[in-house]
Amino acid sequence: MYNIVFVGAPGAGKGTQASMVARKLNMVHISSGDLFRQALEQGTELGKQAKACMERGVLVPDEITIQMVMERLSAPDCEKGVILDGFPRNLTQAEALDSALSEPGKTIDKVIHIKAAEAELIRRLSARWLCRQCQAVYNMVNSPPKVAGKCDKCGGELYQRPDDKPETVKKRLGVYFAETAPLIDYYRRQGKLSEVAGEGSMEEVTRRIVSALPEEKLVTR
Repeated sequence: MYNIVFVGAPGAGKGTQASMVARKLNMVHISSGDLFRQALEQGTELGKQAKACMERGVLVPDEITIQMVMERLSAPDCEKGVILDGFPRNLTQAEALDSALSEPGKTIDKVIHIKAAEAELIRRLSARWLCRQCQAVYNMVNSPPKVAGKCDKCGGELYQRPDDKPETVKKRLGVYFAETAPLIDYYRRQGKLSEVAGEGSMEEVTRRIVSALPEEKLVTR
């Protein structure tokens, strides 16, 4: 098993790249957001615990998220390797995840940090619009809808989330950089960190990521 973590600021494209690289290298893509949604939909014990926290308006404890990740990692389809996206988000979570992985003799092998200039992140996030009906995502700069204000897929109304407006984006990025700097240093000290430029086409960024990974550990399609 070869486990990879993707980290990057909001707008850096880590979710998109994690999905693309996972398909290219025949690896499982595990998104913490997807794990939560699946656990809630399936009504698992961990899902019920997470739901109880959210209903009280408090953050879901790290240990619940880690248990979800560990359960997913134990599935047969994860034997060749996984790409984690969205977790860990900070140093505390990274240390807790390492501790949990060590018990079954597993580890995080590589961390890909997708970097982009703050001005570019603000531009990307500020241009993001979503469909109210199907939640399809559009970027008014790179991938606008065919008809202004309407979703190509279902015809639904497009809207911009309040936290994607420029003034809010700057605050979100400030919080991210403050929380993530220690996480980046943590993995750099372990010799696991590779930083990849996030500017350019999606295909260009994917090629940079794949070239940063050890070829002997990967099985491409």
